[in-house]
Amino acid sequence: MLGGGQLGRFFVLAARELGYHTWVLDPDQSSPAGDVAHRHLVAGYDDPAALDELATGCAAVTTEFENVPAAALARLARSTVVHPSADAVATCQDRIAEKTFLRDHGLGHAPFAVLRGAGDLDAVPESLFPGILKVARFGYDGRGQVPVETRDELAAAFAALGGVDTVLEQRVPLELEVSVVLARDAGGAVRAYPPAENRHVGGILDTSIVPAAISDELRDTATALAVEVASALSFVGTLAVELFVSGGRLLVNEIAPRPHNSGHFTLDGCVTDQFEQQLRALCGLPLGDPRSHSATVMVNLLGDRWFDGGREREPDWSALLAVPELRLHLYGKATPRPGRKMGHLTVVAPDRAAALAAARAALDQLG
Repeated sequence: MLGGGQLGRFFVLAARELGYHTWVLDPDQSSPAGDVAHRHLVAGYDDPAALDELATGCAAVTTEFENVPAAALARLARSTVVHPSADAVATCQDRIAEKTFLRDHGLGHAPFAVLRGAGDLDAVPESLFPGILKVARFGYDGRGQVPVETRDELAAAFAALGGVDTVLEQRVPLELEVSVVLARDAGGAVRAYPPAENRHVGGILDTSIVPAAISDELRDTATALAVEVASALSFVGTLAVELFVSGGRLLVNEIAPRPHNSGHFTLDGCVTDQFEQQLRALCGLPLGDPRSHSATVMVNLLGDRWFDGGREREPDWSALLAVPELRLHLYGKATPRPGRKMGHLTVVAPDRAAALAAARAALDQLG
């Protein structure tokens, strides 16, 4: 596993459950995934010696985040099985490549313009205002994004972001955000989870709800669109497609070539979770049943909850654990920070309304 965060941790736990030995490559000596792996290589993702050791010692390699250097995956693929491919990851880790991919394959997306330098600003069409300026690389959880209303604001935002490669996207009317997580194997077989309805706070995912509040027709269209994205990428592994519902249409917002925060509901609400699916696809095993057996609400627990009046303190988890429908997942991160994902809770119930009510009651108790 390249990457030692919580997504890698869940993958390692799934692999151990099925009897596999796991290695994690991550520069953080106390990474959540490294803590539960059989071996933790503490090195950079582009460290040649570490990559060669991984290629020699591992029968298959995957990644938990899209910002691992694509060149590292290509190097590993010369000696061992690597999924997803370097090409797929390279497409998803750069907004310019991602938006171009969507455009070239006729997949619905918001209108956009590519800005590689100050000279491109004057050529931006007026139809893209108001818009959102987004850095092409390393932007996530709302970071590296600036809303702009006018051409003057665009110039100021471009300068504030350092003049790096960016994408200006038209700000479309937003009715809802949903995501589809799926798994695809090397033979092209696909198993898709039901779409999740996502609610964000401050650019960070706060809550995912299944079933999403969309029609059956839109649900089927969202799934078909995500499958089309995966097929066009020749993707192998677990993939998430984030979608905007705008004017009754579905627009692809982002593609994540890995398990996804909004897919955490699968851990407690589905027959086979997204991390086991990633493992099955990587190792050539039959994909599992993605069927949802309960209505599910997932709520992120950010580091802000570890602070009270400026003082750090561990939340009282007993209030949550007293809720019989609730499962608590903490990621083993030693240092809480505002905005840092420290864990999540999942509530399962017979229907959406009951799951939402139980989640709200639990959070009220937590404070």
